[in-house]
Amino acid sequence: MEQIVIDEGVCRGKPVIKGTRITVEFILELLANNWNSEEIIENYPQLKEDDVLAALQYATSILKEENIYILPKKDEVLSG
Repeated sequence: MEQIVIDEGVCRGKPVIKGTRITVEFILELLANNWNSEEIIENYPQLKEDDVLAALQYATSILKEENIYILPKKDEVLSG
């Protein structure tokens, strides 16, 4: 994902679209608030359709790598 960069000097190291200060998080938030890619690009003309897709792909890749650990419930620990 060449469009996503992380630089500790830009937006505190959050992943951003290359050449901008627009974070992946912000794009996801817009999408979650019912914006479509056309609206995002219209309001942030420095972005392209590929940038919005790259943000989604980046978020998906992070979630795929995430490990989930289920902790036993309090009553299971006491009875076990």
